[in-house]
Amino acid sequence: MSEDPNRATAAAILPLVGGAGNVTSVAHCMTRLRLGIRDRSLVHDEALRALPAVMGVVEDDTYQIVLGPGTVARVTPELERLVEQARSHPAPAPEPAPATPATTVDATTTPGITTTPGTTASATTAEQLADRGAALKARQKARNATPGKLFLRRIANIFVPLIPALIGCGVIAGLSGLLTNLGRLPAAVPALTALASGFMSLIAVFVGHNTAKEFGGTPVLGGAVAAVIVFPGVTHITAFGQHLSPGQGGVLGALAAALLAVQVEKKCRAVVPAALDVLVTPTVTVLVSGLVTVFGLMYVAGEVSAALGTLATWLLAHGGAFAGFLLGGLFLPLVMLGLHQALIPIHATLIQQQGYTVLLPILAMAGAGQVGAALALYLRLPRNRSLRTTIKSALPAGLLGVGEPLIYGVSLPLGRPFLTACLGGACGGGFIGLFNQLGDTVGSTAIGPSGWALFPLVKGGQGLATTLVVYALGLAVGYVTGFLATYFFGLGTQQRAELNTAPDAQAPTGTGAGTGTEKDKETGTDKDKATDKDAEAGAGPQPAPRPAAAPPVTLTPP
Repeated sequence: MSEDPNRATAAAILPLVGGAGNVTSVAHCMTRLRLGIRDRSLVHDEALRALPAVMGVVEDDTYQIVLGPGTVARVTPELERLVEQARSHPAPAPEPAPATPATTVDATTTPGITTTPGTTASATTAEQLADRGAALKARQKARNATPGKLFLRRIANIFVPLIPALIGCGVIAGLSGLLTNLGRLPAAVPALTALASGFMSLIAVFVGHNTAKEFGGTPVLGGAVAAVIVFPGVTHITAFGQHLSPGQGGVLGALAAALLAVQVEKKCRAVVPAALDVLVTPTVTVLVSGLVTVFGLMYVAGEVSAALGTLATWLLAHGGAFAGFLLGGLFLPLVMLGLHQALIPIHATLIQQQGYTVLLPILAMAGAGQVGAALALYLRLPRNRSLRTTIKSALPAGLLGVGEPLIYGVSLPLGRPFLTACLGGACGGGFIGLFNQLGDTVGSTAIGPSGWALFPLVKGGQGLATTLVVYALGLAVGYVTGFLATYFFGLGTQQRAELNTAPDAQAPTGTGAGTGTEKDKETGTDKDKATDKDAEAGAGPQPAPRPAAAPPVTLTPP
């Protein structure tokens, strides 16, 4: 009986992140395994990247291993089990690997190094680009460690666990709409509608629960306070001169209510005696934060939510192609800066209000530009086998909306291809924005996937077929523009020459055979004459010279 591949992947990952004793937390989002790491020096990045199931690694507030959709949900529980088993039978912690500022390799045996004996590496390989991308990520992480951006990351952590449910309910909603339009299975449509809508009607409770958990409060208290937002009985409550309505304020109201609940709970625990804590603290937390929610936060958050929906609709209805061009072109830089996380509550608000978010399909065009740029580099650099191998392995994930391997392993370290990929995303976003302005609205019923994975979630103001065609054409525009811009303008002449150096393109340097001057070649050196003379004199066969041992080549990180 063969071993479960997901368990095998987890077993391969665990020692490379320093073992169970070095893992403080295990979680996952749609594509990434997110690990809390105690000692970063025990993690072997390159060995992790070399695992067949790993598409890339990203270091943020947690150490993130990109496994792709589906796979990550299967590997995570296996890793959790292995961690628990290892902790129940503790072993000595592994020693940290010694720091190696320069990597020494043997040019005769190391694949992907385009050097020959006696020379230093001048051709850029995928490994060097990965190192360069890691350095860029490290610098960007340091810049992103501001209070505001750290807060946005925590907000993202609230919504990331909800993405699987959003995707599942979104697909079911699309199926229900399709059956309705086709007039098929009318008895099943109400059940499908209930399944798709049930989660969205209670999403405020889940947001409140996750908010309290993320910010150090009791999760169930955060959910209890946020639940008042969706309670039907709020119609009997008047605030700011008007009756409240169930769901008013949406996810923004739930977020604010749970944040308030966390603060109230912490204040209570600081002053309430331990003997009364179990009775007083929950009561005061729910009462105080609940009253503030129904008489203030619901109304304010409702106005903000309505304004966001109106702004998004107005922006695409009047800005059209220009708005789409800016959104599609700036999304990859927003990801670099960590500011894209601020969009998650906006997506959730639009989905709750309108049934879909019009922003996600436009932002998904950034991934299309990235794929086009990678294809151009693949064709432009036929001799760089290492880089082409990286692109070939990362492209399927890129087509499904997982862009990290291409961004951090290919385009961002090279510089200009990152900009041409942004241009591809801008043109694709402009195309989608133009059709939004013309009335063919394209939206997504869930947050998360992009690329081809977004097709089952696409929904718009026109028929489903029209919406799907517009989205597909937008992807095509992103692919083609990213490809052409990168092919013709993505690499300078010198950079292309360095990247496109074949392993046998460099001549060995130093002294010895094959290094004579032009005069030697024309007139014949003493060695050549001696060889000819020996041959004429019938000299016996001489033993073949032993090849010199290939000296190690030292690669200095770029």
